[in-house]
Amino acid sequence: MNEPHLILGIGELLWDLLPDSLRLGGAPANFAVMAGRLGNRAAILSRIGRDDFGRQAVERLGSMPIETSFLQVDAAHETGRVSVSFEGQEPHYTIHQPAAWDFLEFSDEWIRLIERADAICFGTLAQRDPKSRQTIQALVAQTSAACIRVFDVNLRAPFYSAELIMESLDLASVVKMNDAEVPIVLDLLELDLKDAPTGGSQAGADLMRQAAERILTVFPALQMVAITRGALGSLLITRHEWNEHCGFPVKVVDGIGAGDAFTAALTHYTLRGAGLATLNEAGNRWGGWMASQSGAMPALPDSVRDAIAAEIEKNTN
Repeated sequence: MNEPHLILGIGELLWDLLPDSLRLGGAPANFAVMAGRLGNRAAILSRIGRDDFGRQAVERLGSMPIETSFLQVDAAHETGRVSVSFEGQEPHYTIHQPAAWDFLEFSDEWIRLIERADAICFGTLAQRDPKSRQTIQALVAQTSAACIRVFDVNLRAPFYSAELIMESLDLASVVKMNDAEVPIVLDLLELDLKDAPTGGSQAGADLMRQAAERILTVFPALQMVAITRGALGSLLITRHEWNEHCGFPVKVVDGIGAGDAFTAALTHYTLRGAGLATLNEAGNRWGGWMASQSGAMPALPDSVRDAIAAEIEKNTN
């Protein structure tokens, strides 16, 4: 139970160009770094340019518990960049294209790694180009039956479609999205809810649960739907049970990477056979901690990591 699992993030690796700083990010990379910090063997499957941003990305990741030897290098396209602005504490993104990660190549090296993976996380953004879309879906389909296949919806307009979401849900065993994404996904999938409640946070939670149950009905390979609700916490829904967590009060610095930390914690504890209450506790603890930091890969002292792990264990035993 305590042996490290192999957890992979596949998709975009990019630089967030914030108003006052430059931060390495990309949802699959953020996820993989957090998975590594939790004690797993983690790797990012992405593609960088043969440029300064690419070299800086490898150098930055060199201080993280994540393997970079599987990164592909593209001589023709630049390392990905995203301009980030804020409305209040909520980040808004301008995603430049094309980027090297739009051209992920299906390689024997990646196949051998994928076949051994215990969990993999992928999203919609890195599938915006047909080249990477084909590669990502082929790799996810190559995983073992026991592999946890996490589809982190992570919608970034205009880089998604109903077809893409359906294809990804067909491949996934877990889907994670936030409460703002739920109605968009339902609309794209043309799924209606009967007797949807209105008004209040509990009505909102009931609506989210109904939406999750509807999605589980339509996509038989799915085993769990995870819905984050910002300061209101999160919901986890399977075909047999569900669990709601009210979240933790934190002083938010920025929201970058909070959802990815939630997903990494969820995956980490799922691999260890934890129940929904523990998954929710862990996801909210780590998502809240990330929201209290600047950027998606802040310094994480061992003392902080150990204290959070102890809180998770104390509050779910």
